[in-house]
Amino acid sequence: MRKDYQIADNKVEHETVVNRSRFICYLFPCASIDEAKAQVKFFKQAYPQASHHCYAFLTKAANDSLGYGYSDDGEPSGTAGKPMLAVLQGGGIGQVCAVVVRYFGGTKLGTGGLQRAYADSVRQALIFLEAKTKIAMAAKTLACQYSQVDDVLHIISQAEGQVVKQEYLQQVLFSLCIPEAKLGLVAEKLQTLSAGKLVLTNLNQ
Repeated sequence: MRKDYQIADNKVEHETVVNRSRFICYLFPCASIDEAKAQVKFFKQAYPQASHHCYAFLTKAANDSLGYGYSDDGEPSGTAGKPMLAVLQGGGIGQVCAVVVRYFGGTKLGTGGLQRAYADSVRQALIFLEAKTKIAMAAKTLACQYSQVDDVLHIISQAEGQVVKQEYLQQVLFSLCIPEAKLGLVAEKLQTLSAGKLVLTNLNQ
């Protein structure tokens, strides 16, 4: 069962300076890869004089191995995007993108120095990032009789579920989103209501 998780809830701008190089970290909520890349494009256009626009993003939970990406944007391989991503994952907050805009200060930092600088830039910005809880939802379908509609809607409402779609045919067909943590309770109440005849099924069945 998927669990509820923390996601980004505000935007952050934080600057650090290392050997005269400026590292400006921008954090913002991000729920898709396209959204992340659009924001990165915006920063490249907004700060064309910067030496690099490195980024890392998580579009799912912080501990989810899917839906992430990163870029060194011309820095030596592995010195920017990966360290930034590691800090984001360690921060425990999902659906977040970090863009670090670097202005070169004239002194080369070396690979180790770059890794530390980019990681620290994100780490310090994370202090100011606020989070909210994203409820893990399960997509289900349910068929019921017309006479059961009011009771079914009441059960779904009590569980803080959502009716995505309803079709009135020979039976009433519901497409539902129900909190994962309350699936068992909803199934139990539906069975009690119908003597075991009302059964939640997966959306693709």
